[in-house]
Amino acid sequence: MNINKLFEDKKYLEKELNFFITKNQIKKISKNEELVISHIKKAKHNLEFFKLNKQHQKFNDWLIVALYYSLYHCALALITNKRYTSKNHYATILILIKEYSISRAEAELLKELSINKEDAELYTNLKGDRHNASYLTQSRFNQETIQDYENQVLDFINKTEELIQN
Repeated sequence: MNINKLFEDKKYLEKELNFFITKNQIKKISKNEELVISHIKKAKHNLEFFKLNKQHQKFNDWLIVALYYSLYHCALALITNKRYTSKNHYATILILIKEYSISRAEAELLKELSINKEDAELYTNLKGDRHNASYLTQSRFNQETIQDYENQVLDFINKTEELIQN
């Protein structure tokens, strides 16, 4: 994903959006305030899980997952508020850029926090080697990184609520 190109080249952004529309990964929907609120509640629910567990450094990988899904549910609340649904994380970012002109830093945060298929498989497949999984996770997601992400996700949740209210 080339975040800079999405911001600099509106034709490219539209081309990418149209690809997901033709693949039925993005659809227009009716206004659904209840779903918007549900996504915000789910974002806060994931953040609460994060806060309850952040002192357990052994589980830094799951803390990142919780932060990501908190952020992602905010993104889903925002696109639902603009009467879209998305079945793809990248498509969701495209809608946010188009409809809300999110900043490059916010788009990068969404990209950076996503856990790709290979990461998820790694965490699942390393059940037998928890020591190595913990070591790899701790080196990848240290406390400073997690704290930075927590602050950015909190900011994004607050911004989401402000945008929804306006």
